[in-house]
Amino acid sequence: MLVNKKEKEDAIEVEGVVVTCLPDLRFEVELENGFSVLAYVSGRTRRNHIKILLGDKVVVALSPYDLTRGRITYRHRSSPPQLKR
Repeated sequence: MLVNKKEKEDAIEVEGVVVTCLPDLRFEVELENGFSVLAYVSGRTRRNHIKILLGDKVVVALSPYDLTRGRITYRHRSSPPQLKR
């Protein structure tokens, strides 16, 4: 089966926040526009052992065919906690 590279390029990328952690490396992500989608971790993220936790800001790639499911392609770096002095 041949995979058309154009399919990956047609994905819609949207930023969102992880709201719920589900089994099997799936997450419920609330997008900037208020919608929530069911997203899974991309292979590159899984291979590099990048942890995704509640409250993390992520980039989700949505297929133009099904806007209720997506793939987490990037996790934004969070700033380290500030020490009070």
